[in-house]
Amino acid sequence: MTMLTRMIARGTVALATAGSMLQTLQMRLTAGEVKDGLEHFEPYGFTSNPQPGAEGLALFLGGDRSHGVVVCVSDRRFRLKELKPGEVAMYTDEGDTFVFKRGRVVELETMTLKVKAGTAVEFDTPLIKTTGRIESDGDQVAAGISQVEHVHDGVTVGDGQTQKPVSDAP
Repeated sequence: MTMLTRMIARGTVALATAGSMLQTLQMRLTAGEVKDGLEHFEPYGFTSNPQPGAEGLALFLGGDRSHGVVVCVSDRRFRLKELKPGEVAMYTDEGDTFVFKRGRVVELETMTLKVKAGTAVEFDTPLIKTTGRIESDGDQVAAGISQVEHVHDGVTVGDGQTQKPVSDAP
């Protein structure tokens, strides 16, 4: 084996262990070699837990096969293929996507979006639009009260104010 072939190896992920400071991978490398405990160096601020079968590039500094690092893991089975030049995306094996598109548009596609904030969620925008394309014209629910289906007591004709919405709770 030449020094270069001892330093770089391509392979597939067999197992990922995400619970340590640096994720470690078990990989099946070329020529049937299996390496365990390869440290997965990920870009700052980004992490993933690759599925078995994802592909990776392992480096062995100085050709020493006893301690390797994985510098890149990719999974062609789930990779987005229709991006335009300059677009950037994140994706999952379940089809969720977060795409920075041309024209300064950010597109998030998922079945359910859950935002968990410790203190508040703030929108600094002049307009918020919602659309509903599946079952109705859309709705917004705040404190358990539907904006579309709620009713008010004390409605009067003119420019007066209604009373608070009637809660659906018993």
